[in-house]
Amino acid sequence: MSSFLYFVLPALGGYTLASVYLLKNPHILHRKKRTAFYSTRISHRGGCGERIESTMEAFTNAVEQGTQMLELDCHLTNDGHVVVSHDENLRRQTGQDVTISSLNLKDLPLYKERLEVTFYAGRFSSGADRRFALLEDVFRKFPEMPVSIEIKENNHQLIETVSDLVKRYNREEITVWASVKSSVMEECRRTNDSMPYSFTMSRGLVLLLLYYSGLLPFVPLGESLLQFYLPRIINRMYIPENAILRNKAVVYLLDKITMRKSLFKHLAARGIQVHLFVCNIDEDIKAALDVGATGVMSDYPSLLSSYLSRNRRQD
Repeated sequence: MSSFLYFVLPALGGYTLASVYLLKNPHILHRKKRTAFYSTRISHRGGCGERIESTMEAFTNAVEQGTQMLELDCHLTNDGHVVVSHDENLRRQTGQDVTISSLNLKDLPLYKERLEVTFYAGRFSSGADRRFALLEDVFRKFPEMPVSIEIKENNHQLIETVSDLVKRYNREEITVWASVKSSVMEECRRTNDSMPYSFTMSRGLVLLLLYYSGLLPFVPLGESLLQFYLPRIINRMYIPENAILRNKAVVYLLDKITMRKSLFKHLAARGIQVHLFVCNIDEDIKAALDVGATGVMSDYPSLLSSYLSRNRRQD
C-alpha cells in the first residue's frame, strides 16, 4: 500500500499542478480561436423588451441602439420560407393555435398588439410592426451584423434552407449555429461546417465535467460560443415552466456549479465567447460581467448600451 501511495500521490499532485497552470495559461496547448466577430452586446429575440419580438422593427431598433449580435430562432413555413419566430406553435404570440409549418407565408397571423416579455415577468412590449420577419430580410438589411440562429427541431429542410441563405449572403463567418440538442447540432454541422457553433446542453455538461475533473486544459474544443442562463434571474425575472427549475435549491446549485469565473476566463483565453442571458436590469448585467461573461444578452438593447457606456466597458 505504501509503495502504491509513493507513486500515486506524486502523480496526482503533478497532474493537479499542471491542470491548474494550464487552466490559467491555455495558450501553451491551444491556439486561440479567431472568430470574425466579438460581441459584447447581444439582443435576445431582436430586443423583444423594446419592440415586439423578432420583427424587423425590433431588429432595426436593436441595431440602432448599438447591438453587436442579433439572437433569433427559425422555423419553416409550409411553402418553404424561413420565418424568424421563437415558437413553432403561434398561440403565445398571436392567440391562434396554429403552427408555422402548417401555414403558407401569406397566411401567417399577426403578432398580438402587446406581448409579454418572457424573461421579464409582468412586462409587455408593443410596436407598429406585428408581422413575422423572414430570415432573408434580416440578412439583406443587416449584411454585416453577426447573427446567432437557434434551430429547435431536427428538420433537415429547415437546416439546409438556412445554410443556403447563409451561403447566398456570404455570411458563414458571422452566422452561428445554436441549439440545445446535440442531434440538431450534428445535423447543422453536417450541412454546413464552415459556420461557428455554440455549445449544446449535453456538450455544456461535458464542459463542466472536464472543468471539475481538471481535464479541460488538455482537451480541444470545437465550439466558438457558450450561451447560458444567468441563474440568478430564474424565479425572479424569469418564471420557468420546468418544475425542477422552480426549486430554489436547484437554482442555487446551478448557480454555484456553472458560474465559475476561472472557467469563463479559460474559455475567453481560448477565444471562446461566453454570453450570459437574459439580463434585463443593471444588477444582472453587472453580475454577468463580474463572473466573467464576455458578452451579455438582453431584451433591452438600449438599457444594455446605456449600462456599458456609463460603466465605461470596452467592447
